[in-house]
Amino acid sequence: MKNRISTRKLIAMSMLAAISTLLMFLEMPIPFMPPFLKLDISAVPIMVGSFLFGPIEGVVMALLKSLIHLLSTQTAGVGELADFLITGSFALTAGLVYRIKHSRAGALISCVASIAVITIVGALANYFLLLPFYASAYMPYDAIIAACQAITPAITDIKGYILFGVVPFNLLKGTVVAIITFAVYKRLSGVFHRWMEASQPRKA
Repeated sequence: MKNRISTRKLIAMSMLAAISTLLMFLEMPIPFMPPFLKLDISAVPIMVGSFLFGPIEGVVMALLKSLIHLLSTQTAGVGELADFLITGSFALTAGLVYRIKHSRAGALISCVASIAVITIVGALANYFLLLPFYASAYMPYDAIIAACQAITPAITDIKGYILFGVVPFNLLKGTVVAIITFAVYKRLSGVFHRWMEASQPRKA
């Protein structure tokens, strides 16, 4: 019985990761924000999976999604690494908080905490890891700043990019993902739980 439940869990995780991968292609630019920052809701299925199965499973799904998307990367892998760091920290934080406080209020708290975490992680990762790598492998700093300044004049250096680009973008993205997740989770969790329970043998 445990093996059947584990198999269904893996199937469910794979399905959520696949849906998330498809949603990652449906991205859109945000007015008045740097052109490199595009909004998508691919983190929603990962968040649902993290609530359903746990924080580690959420990180695994985030990793699987980014690895699949890496096959069609247009950013030398930087976009996929950024997505994994943000989505993974989102799912990890949400799953941990929700495991401690498993209720509607806990889901709300976990979403708020996750938004704060991805904002901090996004800022630090861009400054110390993503931008240096992107600048060395794909586009120099001057070109990055020039492209950003054409849309957001306040961005004049890398710190400005973080402050006026990355931070508000992750706050917006986190809020959108959290609202959608909070709205759909309860309904989807019932479907998944019924499907998981269907793997258990019926009592005579």
